[in-house]
Amino acid sequence: MLKSAPHYSQHTGKKFVMAGHSKWANIQHRKGRQDEKRGKIWTRLIKEITVAARMGGGDPEANPRLRLAVDKAADANMPKDNVTRAIQRGTGTLDGVDYEEIRYEGYGINGAAIIVDCMTDNRVRTVAEVRHAFSKFGGNMGTEGSVAFLFKHCGQFFFAPGTDEDKLMEAALEAGAEDVVTDDEGGIEVLCPPHDFSTVKTALEAAGFKAELAEVVMKPATETVFEGDDAVRMQKLLDALENLDDVQEIYTNAVIEN
Repeated sequence: MLKSAPHYSQHTGKKFVMAGHSKWANIQHRKGRQDEKRGKIWTRLIKEITVAARMGGGDPEANPRLRLAVDKAADANMPKDNVTRAIQRGTGTLDGVDYEEIRYEGYGINGAAIIVDCMTDNRVRTVAEVRHAFSKFGGNMGTEGSVAFLFKHCGQFFFAPGTDEDKLMEAALEAGAEDVVTDDEGGIEVLCPPHDFSTVKTALEAAGFKAELAEVVMKPATETVFEGDDAVRMQKLLDALENLDDVQEIYTNAVIEN
């Protein structure tokens, strides 16, 4: 991806670069796909809340991972009783399934990198299902660490074209963001360290900036654009993985043109 010369904040010296190609259509597509899978999102959020509470305690204010999951549950209109019960299962005050987190890595069409994050109560079942999806749809599983180095763990916010870039940049810097990137259509991406996500999100919203998408993600260092038949094949593989019950999140460096 071509980039223009970087420019710097006068206050911090941090670098900001203007992206050389537009991402906005793909971001809108990604948001649409998230909306389509809302039937499964409650189940996945309950797992995430349960595991976050088990690992870091049941107080969202003292447990950033739990706070993020609870915020996502609110955005997905999950009833508070469901959230409370998931926290109680995680802290042991209610009986529940004991989930473990597993990350699988692999390759898609033309060697595109894929990370598959799962939560499961049956590791044998999960690895068999993930491996089957990879092999059936033209990919293959890799070993641990085979593609993770191609991604960066970070908080990511996308703001629609027309957002006041200067004001957003100032608010993002003050909140602790690492980088602000604007695409050719005026869409703006804000990046921050993963542990600062909730703080940055709260600060940006207090400043009047509501992101179209806001997530803690594995962001690819570079992207590969897929078109035509390869795009169709890659999407089928991603859909097959997405539809597995134990899969929580999927990250890839493939950008599928629509």
